Amino acid sequence: MIKGFRDFILRGNVIELAIAVVIGSAFTALVGAFTANIIQPVIASAGGVDVGLGFRIRPGNDATFVDIGAVITAAVTFLITAAVVYFLFVMPMNRATARLRALAAPEEPAEEPLPVDTALLTEMRDLLKELAAREVRH
Repeated sequence: MIKGFRDFILRGNVIELAIAVVIGSAFTALVGAFTANIIQPVIASAGGVDVGLGFRIRPGNDATFVDIGAVITAAVTFLITAAVVYFLFVMPMNRATARLRALAAPEEPAEEPLPVDTALLTEMRDLLKELAAREVRH
């Protein structure tokens, strides 16, 4: 039972997944800081200094504030994250996979040249067809 667990942990997929989770967490923190300190202030400036971009369902009740700026910020964060993941991870991985497949694909065998006698017979056949076609025209 312990040997099976050890094999499972030492398999490459588990380690790669753990690395992806750690890098994903760090990247999420980076994008979160970018949107909180750059994107949100820009969006909030569109709605005013104190309120931001949104409205209150019941005036005077802060719990009823519908924060449209936060939704826009979340959408921008998602788009930034998706773009970075695609351009830095997915696209290079697809290119590398395509190259590896091209290298691993078996090459088509070169076409063997016709033996001399077959080539001569083919040439003679073509000449006879041409002569027959000329005789039919005359």
